[in-house]
Amino acid sequence: MGDPIVDAATAAAAAALLPTTRDQRAAWLERLAAALEADRATLVALAAEETHLSEARLDGEVTRTAAQLRFFAGVAREGAYLEAAIDSPDPALIPPRPDLRRMLRPIGPVAVYTASNFPFAFSVLGNDTASALAAGCPVIVKAHPGHPRLSRRTAELALDVLPNGWFALVEGMEAGVALVQHPAVRAAGFTGSERGGRALFDLAASRPDPIPFYGELGSINPVIVTRAAARERGADIGAGLVGSFTRDAGQYCTKPGLVFAPSGEGVDDAVAAALGSAPASRQLTDGMSAAYAEAIELFGADDDATVLLGIDHPGASVPAVVLTDAAAFIAGPDRFLQERFGPVTVVVSYRDEELPAVLAALQPSLTATIHRGAGEDVTALAAALTPIAGRLLFDGWPTGVAIGWAQHHGGSWPATTASIHTSVGATAIRRWLTPIAYQDAPQDVLPPELRDGNPLAVPRRES
Repeated sequence: MGDPIVDAATAAAAAALLPTTRDQRAAWLERLAAALEADRATLVALAAEETHLSEARLDGEVTRTAAQLRFFAGVAREGAYLEAAIDSPDPALIPPRPDLRRMLRPIGPVAVYTASNFPFAFSVLGNDTASALAAGCPVIVKAHPGHPRLSRRTAELALDVLPNGWFALVEGMEAGVALVQHPAVRAAGFTGSERGGRALFDLAASRPDPIPFYGELGSINPVIVTRAAARERGADIGAGLVGSFTRDAGQYCTKPGLVFAPSGEGVDDAVAAALGSAPASRQLTDGMSAAYAEAIELFGADDDATVLLGIDHPGASVPAVVLTDAAAFIAGPDRFLQERFGPVTVVVSYRDEELPAVLAALQPSLTATIHRGAGEDVTALAAALTPIAGRLLFDGWPTGVAIGWAQHHGGSWPATTASIHTSVGATAIRRWLTPIAYQDAPQDVLPPELRDGNPLAVPRRES
């Protein structure tokens, strides 16, 4: 027995799969961006009430989300994402080559599971929805229970702009399970916990007709501070780390959760000093607050760790730094490699000869960061981190994820379920596309993007 709301949404999405032009879809995305900005005050007030995030942060996130929608409008219009290619006939080849024309096409209705920590940018009209609509896929969004009224309000804006069947919102765990299993759904995107993402991933894979499941899951985002960097600017690095991991209650998937600092150079002292002025903050939900408190308690019970706490405040999560050393990390890395949602990070003190073993114990993450000294050669260190990172940063902090053509927000398991794809940046659209090749097709059957003369002037390869 299916979920009636999911059944209705998927039926409408399947019926909506009539051909649309890239310009049409780009115009939808631009209208969605304008509608979001026009309703900014109401949306921000709702989000602040439901998530405890500051209005200034949320106002900025509305701006980011509108920018994402307009960015994907540009991606759709430009057309390079189609990967259009034409091979002319060549009877002299063995075997002879026919007329071959290939491009990417929309995969079909898409399910999107929204995030708790970005109630706009990774939610109802976030990156997944924007990129799927740009690709030409109707979207069914599973709302996050952490901000239900905001989700409904944002969905109303989408329904006012998009044609019938191109958007729907469903709520509740049962609907989420039914959605990923529904035969009309052809792919799914998810941002959230490793546990929740793995459960949905397994359901998608166990269907009679398995579908792609693009999950962004847990990430520890290791940071390596070299000895030269610590000697040059250890105090700045310590203060920057505290500002990064406590930002918005430490609820970023790119939070630096594991930092390796050279022993005897004072980086841990600088972190402790900065922690004294770091504000306490409320988590998004009571469940997240309880999980954070439990994580700090577990660290406190570990004989190999020392927990430093920031300023206490009733009803808020106190920022924390866990100090340990490389010997303890190497002896039992798993206890330090779990993502801990909230304002906490682990600082591992290392001796230079311990660094290779430390690097060998790391697991894949969305990001990895190197803080280096002026002119320092970190080629070998970068080579060691490249296989485990979706994005490798230098002399900064990973909590900002810019929107662009060259961005990659992904990584191998457990960071994501599909390491070759990204959920931020232009190539996020690739998740919702599948190839088709035409052989000796008449011109009137071909999509305009593959016809002789390139009537739509899309970037394409011809040989």
